[in-house]
Amino acid sequence: MKVGVLALQGDFAEHLSFLRRLGAEGVEVRLPSHLDDVDALIIPGGESTTIGKLALAFELLKPLRTFGQTRPIWGTCAGAIFLSTDTLERQHLLGLMDITVERNAFGRQADSFEADIHVAALDDAKTPFPAIFIRAPLIARVGPNVDIVAHLPNNKDNGIIIAAKQGHFLATSFHPELTGDDRFHRYFLSLMKT
Repeated sequence: MKVGVLALQGDFAEHLSFLRRLGAEGVEVRLPSHLDDVDALIIPGGESTTIGKLALAFELLKPLRTFGQTRPIWGTCAGAIFLSTDTLERQHLLGLMDITVERNAFGRQADSFEADIHVAALDDAKTPFPAIFIRAPLIARVGPNVDIVAHLPNNKDNGIIIAAKQGHFLATSFHPELTGDDRFHRYFLSLMKT
């Protein structure tokens, strides 16, 4: 399996390290031609408006949208924003996943935190996943064909949506690549087989 990681900005090196550890070939994607040889794509965390502007500058917006019509894409944090159809703000988006994402929903960099979450879709689901939130977004709305993968518990309702899946698209508000836990990367690789 060859997985591209959008390497315009953000923490792409950490995703590449996880992929190599799992035996998948991870390659940096910076140009449209780099998409030709990959089976799936990860859009890393970073700064979503910067990723959008750089994707426009490198003429990647249309090729990424075309790629997403048939192949899996996972967006983490800023990548989830870029993958979404709406952020309630003006910025370049791929518009591939029917979710609305609220940017910086948990506060500033100083408000970063880690939380143990339970995710039924992961291997060893009884073991909590250590989710790391850095200027993290939340998924404010999901479309009718979107499955909620994980919530961050709160006292008001079922919890805040922090991970969702729609067909071969995956979005997480947090940074699995900054943990030592490879289960979300394994979960994404499993999407390549379906």
